[in-house]
Amino acid sequence: MSYHNKVVLVTGGGTGIGRATALLLAERGAIVAVNYSRSAAEAEETVQAIQQFGGRAIAIRADVSSNEEVVTMIEHIVKRFETIDYLVNNASITRYIAMEDLDAVTEEAWDDLFAVNVKGMFNCARAAAPYLKAGKGAIVNVGSIAGMTGKGSSLPYAVSKAAVHGLTKSLAQALAPDVRVTGVAPGAVNTRWWAGKEEQMRALIRHLPLDRISAPEEIAALIAAVLEQPSMTGQILTIDNGQTL
Repeated sequence: MSYHNKVVLVTGGGTGIGRATALLLAERGAIVAVNYSRSAAEAEETVQAIQQFGGRAIAIRADVSSNEEVVTMIEHIVKRFETIDYLVNNASITRYIAMEDLDAVTEEAWDDLFAVNVKGMFNCARAAAPYLKAGKGAIVNVGSIAGMTGKGSSLPYAVSKAAVHGLTKSLAQALAPDVRVTGVAPGAVNTRWWAGKEEQMRALIRHLPLDRISAPEEIAALIAAVLEQPSMTGQILTIDNGQTL
């Protein structure tokens, strides 16, 4: 599918899966709005990389947990490019807390993770919905196998990703028939998250059926495939090298 002149908003688009998705969609002709909250330099680098091969992109700051900032971001994108055709809800955060250490889970951890990972995705979907409906567009929410297994970098993170999967199904109902909403649930992905944890990564790989972890570009390829699938909505697609088998 060609994304020629289709306008795509990728939240958390400066790094990891978001960056890979922004680059891939731009290569296929999309105009990409690269959202960031704190990774300004990385978002600008992503935009520059897109522009170097002749693509069109802008970096745009918004904390997705702030509905006001999200609304302003959407208005800016629409003013610049007239519409939004697709939304990739990728922005998320975590806290590293041992799963068994319940006493270390603070109110702040719950509030911060749900504000960004769940409410942030809802804020973006709601603000973009009128434009997505007009163009029969689609949303992809990036979840995690942590939301299926209950295990992850922390208990609140795993629960927040389970909520993302629930949000995906609810939005698919709420925005039908005009907007398709699908989730992707990656397992371990080789991003900056693993910096300093290489031995832990190698130990994990030894237990995976495919003896590898995913590259961000592989998750991006699935996101692009989902965006162009007219018969899919409300599904959560796992991509994890067999980690959940």
